[in-house]
Amino acid sequence: MFWLLVLVAVIVGAVYRRRRPELCQIHSDLPIGEKCYPVIGHAYLMKNSDTDGAVWFKALGRQAIENGGITSFWMANKLYILVAEPETSEVILKSCMEKGYVTQFIRTVIGNGSIFAAVDIWRPRRKILAPVFSMKNLNEFVKVFNRQSMIMADMLEPMAGGADFSVWRYFNTYTFDSVCETTLGIDLHSQKDPNHPFLIAFDFVSQELAKRMVSPWMYPEFIYRLLPRYNKFVFHRKIIRHFVDEVIKIKQKQQSTFQKGDNNDLSDTAPKTFLDMMIESSGRLEQKYSDLELREELMVIVMAGTDTSAVGASFAAAMLARHPHVQQKLHHELDLVFANSDRALTVEDLPKLKYLEAVIKETLRLYPPVPVTAREVMNDVKLPSGTTLVEGVSVVLNIWATHRNPTFWGADAEQFRPERFLEGPLKHPSQFQPFSLPMRNCLGYNYAMMSMKTMLANMLRRYRILPPSHMDGHRLQEPLKVSFDVMMRDMDNYEIRIEDRTENQISEGRLLSNQKETSKKKSYC
Repeated sequence: MFWLLVLVAVIVGAVYRRRRPELCQIHSDLPIGEKCYPVIGHAYLMKNSDTDGAVWFKALGRQAIENGGITSFWMANKLYILVAEPETSEVILKSCMEKGYVTQFIRTVIGNGSIFAAVDIWRPRRKILAPVFSMKNLNEFVKVFNRQSMIMADMLEPMAGGADFSVWRYFNTYTFDSVCETTLGIDLHSQKDPNHPFLIAFDFVSQELAKRMVSPWMYPEFIYRLLPRYNKFVFHRKIIRHFVDEVIKIKQKQQSTFQKGDNNDLSDTAPKTFLDMMIESSGRLEQKYSDLELREELMVIVMAGTDTSAVGASFAAAMLARHPHVQQKLHHELDLVFANSDRALTVEDLPKLKYLEAVIKETLRLYPPVPVTAREVMNDVKLPSGTTLVEGVSVVLNIWATHRNPTFWGADAEQFRPERFLEGPLKHPSQFQPFSLPMRNCLGYNYAMMSMKTMLANMLRRYRILPPSHMDGHRLQEPLKVSFDVMMRDMDNYEIRIEDRTENQISEGRLLSNQKETSKKKSYC
C-alpha cells in the first residue's frame, strides 16, 4: 500500500512538470552541472553530512558561485532556484515574503510561530514582537546572561587541563537556561542537569525535520503519517509543546497571584520577561494573544534562541582552538576591559568588546547556524541576471555560499580573518546575512549576539581554548566538516580542550620577567 501511494505521488509530480514548461525553461536558463534523473530530479544530491564536502548546501553553493551566483535544481516535481549572490538575494527578500515550501514541516512543530508563518499571520504578529526586542529591553537581560555564563564557566572547571571534550553541552545548556529565564521567567538549572526532556526532544525533532526536508518521498503528509518514525516525532513534539504550555500556566498563575497581592516575592520592579512584554504589547491592540498564539511565539523564541546562540558560540570556540593568534588578541582585549578582575560583566562592557564581536561575526560568516533559507515566488520576479521567476518556483537563499562568494569577500573568502569586519563597510549590505535580512529577518539577532558575547567573554576570561589532542597540524588547517539538521552542526561535535588561564598567566608573567632581565643584561654589554 505504501509503495503504491509513493508511485501515485511520483506520477502526479511527473505530470505536473510536463504541464509547466516555463519551469523547464527557467531551469535551462540557470543550469546546474549535475545530472537530472527522471522523476527524482536532483534529489540524490540531498546529503545531510559533509563527507568529502558533499553536504548539499555546500556542493550546490559552489556550483552557484561558479555559475555567476545562481543555479537551479529539481526536487521531484518542484523547481528550486539556489542563490549565492547578495544582489539577487536582496531582490528575492524584498519581492517574496512567503517562506519556502519545506518550512511547512517546521510548522508541524511550532504551528504559526511568526518566523515561518504565512504573511497574513506574520505581519500583525510582527507589530507586537518588534517593540519587545528593543535594545532597552534586551539590555535588561545582560545580568541573566552574565550569571548563567558564570555558572557555565564554573561547570567547565573540571575539564581544565584534562582530555578532549565537546563544548556543545555546556553552551547548549547555558543558552537553554538563559532563554528560559529571559523568556519565561524560570530557571530550569539544566546546566547542572543536562538531561532535560525538552532538550532531548528538541534534538530529535530537529534531526527529523532535516531528514524530511531533504527526502521528497516524505513530503506528502499522508505518506509521512504511515511511517513508523511519525509516531516518534509526535511523541517528542508533545513533550516540547507540553513544556511550553506548562510554563505559560505557571506564569499566568504568578501574575494572577501578584494582581491579588497575595505574594510578597513578586514586585513590579522584577525584571520583565519576553512573556510579560508580549502580553503587554498584544494588550495594546484590539485583539490580545490567545494562549495558543503565546505558545507558538514562545516556542519560536525558546527553540531558536537556544540553538542559534549555542551553535554560533560552539563554532567560535572550535575556530579559536585552531587560531591561537586570534585568541591571543581576544585575551588582550578582555584584559584591557576587565583588567584581570573577576567582576561581573555589565551591559556597558559589551560595546567595548569590538574584536570579540568581529570574531563572532567571522564565525557566523563561515559557519552560519542556519545555512539556507527559502522563499516562495507568488508573482513574477525579474532577477538582475534577466531571468524572470514565475509562481510555483521556490528560492533557496544559500547563506553559506553567499558568505564565501569571492566576488564580495575577496580571494581569502575561505579564510578565518576577523579583522575583515573592522576594516570598513561591506561591498554590499546583503553579503552578510546570518540571521536573514528584512523584511522577515530574525528579530533575535541582537539578543543572540549579546548572549554569545557574554558567554564567550566569561569563558575566555578564565580559560584558554586548545585544539583536540588527536588532531594533527594538517587536520587543524582543514575546514570543519559539518552536517545539517535544520541548523548546521560540526561533525566532530565541537571538540576542544581548555586550560586554566590564571595559572598560565603566572607562568607567562615569569617568562616575560625573565625576558626583561635578559634584555637588561644585554643592554649593559
